Amino acid sequence: MLFVEGALPGERARVAIVERKRRHEFARALAIENASAERRAPRCPHFGICGGCVTQHATLQAQLAAKQDSLLQNLARIGKVTPERVNAPISGAEWAYRHRARLSVRRVPKKGGVLVGFRERRSTYVAELGECAVLPEHVSALIVPLKALVEKLSVRARLPQIEVAVGDNATALVFRHLDPLTDDDRAHLAAFAERHGIHVWLQPAGPQSAHPFHPAESHLYYELPEFAVRLDFRPTDFTQVNHAVNRLLVARAIELLDPQPGERIADLFCGLGNFSLPMARRGAEVIGFEGAGELVERARHNAAANGLVAQFEAMDLFAPNLAPYGPFAKLLIDPPRQGAIEVVKAIGASFDERPPQRVVYVSCDQATLARDAGVLVHTQGYALTAAGIVNMFPHTAHVESIALFERK
Repeated sequence: MLFVEGALPGERARVAIVERKRRHEFARALAIENASAERRAPRCPHFGICGGCVTQHATLQAQLAAKQDSLLQNLARIGKVTPERVNAPISGAEWAYRHRARLSVRRVPKKGGVLVGFRERRSTYVAELGECAVLPEHVSALIVPLKALVEKLSVRARLPQIEVAVGDNATALVFRHLDPLTDDDRAHLAAFAERHGIHVWLQPAGPQSAHPFHPAESHLYYELPEFAVRLDFRPTDFTQVNHAVNRLLVARAIELLDPQPGERIADLFCGLGNFSLPMARRGAEVIGFEGAGELVERARHNAAANGLVAQFEAMDLFAPNLAPYGPFAKLLIDPPRQGAIEVVKAIGASFDERPPQRVVYVSCDQATLARDAGVLVHTQGYALTAAGIVNMFPHTAHVESIALFERK
C-alpha cells in the first residue's frame, strides 16, 4: 500500500518514495497532474515546511470525510466490526482552535538566532515561523516577541521548549529551562508577562516542577457551560486541545451515555473530571478512576468547587481491579493512545452478574479503538451501536473518535 503525502483522493501525481516498510510505503507528491475539486490553497505561509499541519491543502469537508472513512476502515479491518449507525462528525472552527501547544526552541545562529515553533515535517529541526494560524491570534502574535525574549536570556541555549496553555480566563507559557535563571533572566520574563498580559510559569525539571513565576498566583480554568461546570487545571495537566470541540464532545458523550439520577457510572481515565462532573450534574453516582494521583486530587478539588458529589480513585487502569467498586450500570472510557485493552477484557470478569449495559468509548487512536471494539463485540457480548469522529485537530492527520456499545 502506498501513502502519498500532499495528494488527495482521486488525484494523479508524480511522487518520490520517502520511506519503505514491509507492508506499505510513504511517498511525497512532487507534482499534481489533475487537481481534485477538494484542493485549495493553504492559508499558512509555512505550510509544507512546518510539521504542525499536513492537510491545509484539502477543504474541511474533505478532511472530515477522509477521517470518517479511516475510522470505518480501521473498525472493519482491525476489529472486524461495523457500527449500526455512523454519527455525524463533531467539528468546529478550523483556525485559531489550538489552546494547547508545545513549542520547540532552538538557537540557530545561521538563521539569525532563536527559532520558536513546531518541528519541521519529517525532521527534528525547528521550523522558522512568524505566525501560526491554528493557534489563537494572541498566541500566534507572541511567536516573534518570544524569539527576541529568549535571545536575551542567559539560558537561551538551554531552553528547549515553551508550553502554551490557554484557559478561558488566562494564557500561561511554561518555560522549560535546563540551567538556573539569573536575576536578569527573571526580570526579562516578568517584563514580558506584563507587556503581553500572559502568565509565565517556570519548569526547571519534570512537569511536576512547573510553578507560577509572574504573577506569583496563577490559576487557569475552562468551562462547560451546558453543564454549569468549571474545571481548574495546571498548564502542564492534560486537557483537550480544542475547547470548543471539547464542549461538543462532552455533550455527545452525555447524550450517548444518557446518565440517569442515581445510576452508578464509572469514568475510566477520568483526568480532571471532564466527563465525570457533567455526569454528576445529571444526578448520576459517578466514580472516576485515574492513574495519576495528582489528577485525582485535582478532580476532587473540581468536584468540590462545583458543588458536586463525585468519587475519584487512583488506579492502574492497565491492570484494573474494578470489581470492589461495582457493579456499574454504564462505563465511560477515555484512554490514552495505548487504548484500554485490559479494561475491556476485565469487563466480563469484574461484572459477571451485572455487566454494564452501555459503554461510551472516547478514543485518540483509531487502531486501539478498533482492537478494543473487537473484544467488546466478539468476546464481551456488546453491539457497536454508533461511532463517529471528533475533529479535535483540523488540518492534521490526528483523529479523535467516539463510539457507543450496548449489551445485546
